[in-house]
Amino acid sequence: MTDPIHGPGHPGDPRFERPILGGHPEEVPETTDSPDTPVLPEPEGPTEIIETPYEIGQDNVSHALTLEFDIHKVVFIVSAAVIALFTVGTLIGQILTAQPPIDGVAQPSGLELAFTALRDGLTGKLDWFFLTAGNIFVLLCLGLILSPLGSVRLGGPESSPDFSLFGWFAMLFAAGMGIGLMFYGVSEPLGHFDAALGGPVTENGVRTDWAPLEGAAGDPMAARRLAMAATIFHWGLHPWAIYAVVALALALFAYNKGLPLTMRSVFYPIFGERIWGWPGHLIDILAVFATIFGLATSLGFGAEQATAGLHFLFGIPATMTTKIVLILAITAVATGSVVLGVEKGVKMLSEANMVLAFLLLAFIMAVGPTWQIVSGFFGNLGAYARDLIPLSNPFGRSDDNFRQGWTAFYWAWWISWSPFVGMFIARVSRGRTVRQFLVAVLLIPALISVLWMTALGGTAITQYLGGFTGAVDAALEIKLFQMLSQLPMTQITSFIGIVLVMVFFITSSDSGSLVIDTISSGGKVHSPIPQRVFWCSFEGLLAIALMLGGGLTALQAMAVSTGLPFTIVLLGACYAIVKGLMGERREVRSAD
Repeated sequence: MTDPIHGPGHPGDPRFERPILGGHPEEVPETTDSPDTPVLPEPEGPTEIIETPYEIGQDNVSHALTLEFDIHKVVFIVSAAVIALFTVGTLIGQILTAQPPIDGVAQPSGLELAFTALRDGLTGKLDWFFLTAGNIFVLLCLGLILSPLGSVRLGGPESSPDFSLFGWFAMLFAAGMGIGLMFYGVSEPLGHFDAALGGPVTENGVRTDWAPLEGAAGDPMAARRLAMAATIFHWGLHPWAIYAVVALALALFAYNKGLPLTMRSVFYPIFGERIWGWPGHLIDILAVFATIFGLATSLGFGAEQATAGLHFLFGIPATMTTKIVLILAITAVATGSVVLGVEKGVKMLSEANMVLAFLLLAFIMAVGPTWQIVSGFFGNLGAYARDLIPLSNPFGRSDDNFRQGWTAFYWAWWISWSPFVGMFIARVSRGRTVRQFLVAVLLIPALISVLWMTALGGTAITQYLGGFTGAVDAALEIKLFQMLSQLPMTQITSFIGIVLVMVFFITSSDSGSLVIDTISSGGKVHSPIPQRVFWCSFEGLLAIALMLGGGLTALQAMAVSTGLPFTIVLLGACYAIVKGLMGERREVRSAD
């Protein structure tokens, strides 16, 4: 993920600064409480302003002598305490439940088995809930696009966009590029293809295969179409509808209603002034938990793939020690960038990473099966459209492993990322109508993801059909490098792949810590640096603890666990969005 232009403001409150939204060259001072600092722009034209006596930071405690801090006395303390205790408890639990190897084969610890049971229990019993919620988010977005509410403009009817159309599209694309696309770009399409080609496998009356829907036994072309449709399903409309709901809710209640850019503000239509009390505290705490565990999951995936790449390219042992050292090193770099300032370092790094990603994509399209990639892009979109409803159906299906192990996990993971990505999208979308906003957020990043998956995954499938089984037989984290090994300049492209993973790692950790800090500091934009260092450090420590306590299984378990309660939060946000937009329409009509 790219770094969000972070932080809320409060229209009319001169104590809090506004980050640069319009691309102005001047620096934003790293201070708070300056009466001369610019604020978030007030709504332009008639909007339904919510009058509230609450002021940002009024529930904070601060200190500026030995160790400077400015924290929300409930959200920060509860969030930090629970996450710290969980991290320490995970490490202790791994030590206490570790099992000795049997015949030289490592055995899962009791803690790892517990994480596995937690993940499988949640996705197995609540898959219908995650799939139903995902469908609701998509239907809401499509309904708003087609309804008169889509004409509401974020920032007021007279506001203008802060960024050009091209620049806005570029940032939406940047929000969608991350470790996940690197990790799953080859492994997911190839895995679905292999499973679909094998067809359903039944043991004792229960399907044990991982094929989507009913598979495509013995039919390579049908298996390919189904595999790409299933992959696009996980990276297309549904995940971006999740992000769009959060981003639209934040933008609407900040730019049109005049409330702080935090999740609790979205629930003003439901709770009223109580959002400044425990209902709001709980919402923000859940947002912190969802974001930090979602980030830890992505950091774990990144460490797995970067370690595998270093082993593939340089022969460095792919051990747990290597993964831990890598997480510590990259967390240290991310922490350094937090101290230096996100605008100076991470922005440039993120832009360079986007260029590298485009170069890698263009290279694969040029030297790989070019025509198959180009034609496959449109064919895969057609397959996605054909299978969208069957794949979205939460009931009456037999593909339990695919539905629960892939889709339910993905939806929970996207939901856990949504406060982070949603805040970024909201910050760059002022001045757009709801219709423009939703069409762009749903389509632009999704189409880029389709092209990425078609190029990387489609190339790997073509190689497999041509007789190369190295990628399909490899572990998930090494499949990308195995695919690249069959193309020219393997050493260079593999190195670029490692660099992409590492820089996505850094920018995600850096940006995520700033978003979490904004939430946990009562909505303040530029809080003291020690707080940012705290969150950035704990993201790395949490990822290490979960890696030791169960590897990717533990990371997935916690993403699902925190995604579950935040799904309920997002369903409530759907109601608030509709009610808030209806209020905007009334204001415009009454002004006319």
